[in-house]
Amino acid sequence: MTNTPERVERAARHLLAARRAGVAGPLLPDDCRPDDIETALAIQHRVVELSGEPVGGWKCALPPPGRVVVAPIFASTIHASSGPFRVVADAPTVRIEPEIAFVIDRDLPPRERPYDEDDVRGAIREVRLALEVLGCRYAEPSRATVPELLADGQFNQGLCVGPAVPGGLNATLDTIALELHGGVNRPIDGRHPDGHPLRPLLWLVNFLAARGESVRAGQIVTTGSYAGAIETPLGQTLTVRFGALGSLAVELVA
Repeated sequence: MTNTPERVERAARHLLAARRAGVAGPLLPDDCRPDDIETALAIQHRVVELSGEPVGGWKCALPPPGRVVVAPIFASTIHASSGPFRVVADAPTVRIEPEIAFVIDRDLPPRERPYDEDDVRGAIREVRLALEVLGCRYAEPSRATVPELLADGQFNQGLCVGPAVPGGLNATLDTIALELHGGVNRPIDGRHPDGHPLRPLLWLVNFLAARGESVRAGQIVTTGSYAGAIETPLGQTLTVRFGALGSLAVELVA
């Protein structure tokens, strides 16, 4: 099935309507369901355009063969951990992922020479603790195809941003001894899925640059969970301790 502007437009409007309604709905109709990565990315991009909202950040991971793991995060869904974090949920629980996030200090625009690790390190303003809040615009995400999930933003609902990491990039970021207290109480031997959170950020910068896009100053980028997805009850304060890096506390409410 070809990637036509009409198909992309219909799919984007379908997903944006579900996002604005705050209610998960049906899968994309057959006549606008993406069947490849490029169409899914075009839908992602069009959802952002139609929303009129700024992109406040990105989520990404090193992609497995034949796939892409990337999605914009709407600025309106990024919040500090200092107050209640309102979520969309059709159950008394929500899934979260403990992550390390990078606040970007300057634009990283397209250029002829690929960015290297030193370029990206030099563009990082802060390293922060974060929790990604998961959600999906499909009521039955298990039935969605990989391109459908990519078009919808890779399960992102929002990002809860905690304190800055002492030492920034000099801190140990490949493994973190996590402790969860509140609705969930357990220790977790946290490990970054790509070895170090900087690796997916470098990939993202070059991936977007190759497409004529940029990671911009002030945006925040998160690059993978140290513990997979954790289901936690709503209405209780969840405290996540990231070993020696500090802790983040948040009340997730519907």
